[in-house]
Amino acid sequence: MKVEAFLFGGVAVFFAGSAVLYGYWSHWDPPGTAALMVATLMAALIAFFCGMQYRRKGRRPQDRSDAEVADGAGPLEFFPAKSPWPVVTGLGFAVLSTGIVFGLWLFLIGVGVLARGVLGMVFQYADRGARQEG
Repeated sequence: MKVEAFLFGGVAVFFAGSAVLYGYWSHWDPPGTAALMVATLMAALIAFFCGMQYRRKGRRPQDRSDAEVADGAGPLEFFPAKSPWPVVTGLGFAVLSTGIVFGLWLFLIGVGVLARGVLGMVFQYADRGARQEG
């Protein structure tokens, strides 16, 4: 993850420099400068995540030249089998988007359905660790 952190850090620095130069040459055109700053922040977020993963877990077997294929084997992460929450989230987003066109009342219903879907996905397996230990 160290290489990925440096790669995305370089991308973030590139976009930051591009944003400054673009802003200066375009007399601080708001849409273009904002888009480049958002790209800078997104690349910086990925660089930060990769750097934290490297600090937390160390070098991966893929990063070592002396690693064997078996070094990368082991338990995979948890993958849920079935979940209704992606469908609820998609429906909420569809209603929210339709509400932008047809009115505030439909938009607010969409916000509620979308919020419930996102919270359902986030907290669906919140107690999974407690159930496995007990």
